[in-house]
Amino acid sequence: MSIAREIEDIARDLIKHQHDHPPVRDLNRDVERRLTFADRVAADFSRLIGSWVFVLVQVGIMVVWIGLNALNLIRPWDRYPFLFLNLVLTLEAAVWVSVVLMSLNRMADRDRLRAQQEYELNVKAEEELKALMNHLMHQDEILLQIVNRLDRGDREMKRLARRLEEVLEANKQPAAAAQPAGPEPRPQVSVPAP
Repeated sequence: MSIAREIEDIARDLIKHQHDHPPVRDLNRDVERRLTFADRVAADFSRLIGSWVFVLVQVGIMVVWIGLNALNLIRPWDRYPFLFLNLVLTLEAAVWVSVVLMSLNRMADRDRLRAQQEYELNVKAEEELKALMNHLMHQDEILLQIVNRLDRGDREMKRLARRLEEVLEANKQPAAAAQPAGPEPRPQVSVPAP
């Protein structure tokens, strides 16, 4: 087999190890595209409810409410024990809890998408690792073939060198014993084809 043919075979085998994967998705962009108007409003309210600004405004409203009703600065609309304030705060809490729960549901959906994306990335990484391992095993096989060829060539070269030394020694001995008058014919040395 010629060297060019072997190189073509190796190149053909390497092409087998090429592989393609779908691109990695941008999870945040996917989630943002799926949000409805209500989801966006719920997310904005959740961010507002979870802020110190909201807490301080709520405390301020309660202090003003209680102050106006307890100090009788204007005509009180909610006398002590502030039942109307309790009703308003209870209704407000029910609404805000619902909004926060909607936001949590969306976050759970995003977590499910993130888990799915991590799974897909892990599968891709595993495929890449398998492909690399197969590629390395293939390279190991090729290197072993090359080493074996070099070893065979080395053994053949040593065998030829020994044979050549034997022929040269054989030529020196008769030449020293008897000096012929004419030129001596050369012995034929056969070299095997590689």
